[in-house]
Amino acid sequence: MLFDMDGTLVDSEKVWDVALYELAEHAGGTLTTPARLAMIGSSMASSMRILRDDLAQPDRDEAADVAWLERRVEELFGNGLVWRPGALELLHAVRAAGVPTALVTSTGRRLVEVALDTLGRENFDVVVCGDEVSAPKPDPAPYRRAADLLGVKIEECVAIEDSPTGMASAVASGAAVLAVPAELELPPTDGVHLRDSLVGVDPTFLASLFARATT
Repeated sequence: MLFDMDGTLVDSEKVWDVALYELAEHAGGTLTTPARLAMIGSSMASSMRILRDDLAQPDRDEAADVAWLERRVEELFGNGLVWRPGALELLHAVRAAGVPTALVTSTGRRLVEVALDTLGRENFDVVVCGDEVSAPKPDPAPYRRAADLLGVKIEECVAIEDSPTGMASAVASGAAVLAVPAELELPPTDGVHLRDSLVGVDPTFLASLFARATT
C-alpha cells in the first residue's frame, strides 16, 4: 500500500499555502493563485521555478528560498496536521490487516520527519521522500523505489494520490491508483479510480481495484 502525504493523508497543502504566500511577500511580491495551484504535487525545485517565474525574479537564490520555506513549514508542521477524511481510519485498517505500507511524498526528509509526529512512524514500513529519489513525481521513480524497498512488485500495489502530478507518477509506475481530490479537480483518467474521499475505503475495497483492472 503506497500513500502520498500532502493532501492525501493530511490537509497540509493549506500549510504550504501559508508558507508560500509568506515567502512571496518576503521576496517583495505576491504569489498568484494559478502559480500556487501549479505547485501542488510538484517537487521543491519545480515549485521554486514556478515562484521565480511568477514573481518575475529569475535570478533569485533558490537555496536561500528553499531554506526560508523549509524553516517556516517546519514551524507550521510542528503545530500538528489535520487528517483528511477517512485517511487515519484507512491507515489503521491497512496496518491491522498486515499490508506492507509506504509513504511516498514529494516533500523532503527534513519536513517529513516533523510530519511523522502526526502520521505515526509506526504506520509505515518504508518512507520515500522527494529529496531521496533519482527523479521526482510525475516520474514513476518514487513509487517504484517504494515497492522495491517493500520487497513487492509494483503491479501488486495500490497508490493513493490527490494531485494530477502524483496520479501521473503512480500510473506510470504500474501500480493500481486510487485518487481522491483535495485542492484540485481530478479529471477521469485511464487507470485511475476516483472517489470523493477516503471515507468508507478499506482493504477489501482496495483489493477490488485489482479485479476491476483485469475486467
